[in-house]
Amino acid sequence: MDMLVKLYDLPQKAEFQKNYDLLSEEGIEIRRAIAPERHIVVDWVKTHFNPHWASEVEAAFSNNPISCFIAIQDGQMKGFACVEATCKAFFGPTGVDETMRGKGIGKLLLIETLHELKHMGYAYGFIGGIGPAEFYEKVVGASLIEGSTPGIYKNMLR
Repeated sequence: MDMLVKLYDLPQKAEFQKNYDLLSEEGIEIRRAIAPERHIVVDWVKTHFNPHWASEVEAAFSNNPISCFIAIQDGQMKGFACVEATCKAFFGPTGVDETMRGKGIGKLLLIETLHELKHMGYAYGFIGGIGPAEFYEKVVGASLIEGSTPGIYKNMLR
């Protein structure tokens, strides 16, 4: 199922400053990926998640500006999130290294990428093929879109 997010009603990044500070204390940085990192990010996503997501990451790297944000620690990938990889105004895919989950990395990647959609001029964003609905509801007030399964991935090659 997909979810809808009111981008005009997003929490401000400043509301998450404590989360940013905690990650920073651990040497974790959230930032936009840059072109020379494409092969590293794509390979990491393919290894830790799946080839379909790696293809979507490649698409996000084709956007200008690049619409993939990454979490890094000591020069190593720890997580990623994309927008406008498969459809306009869509968030995803996103993922965090299993050993790093629970630290707030996913939350900050979500906030960064949804603010990117808002900056692009969208009033609403979509979270495609959601996993943890409760997480998206809590963090950004997302709501389920009834009848959106299987959505845009209906006839995807496997």
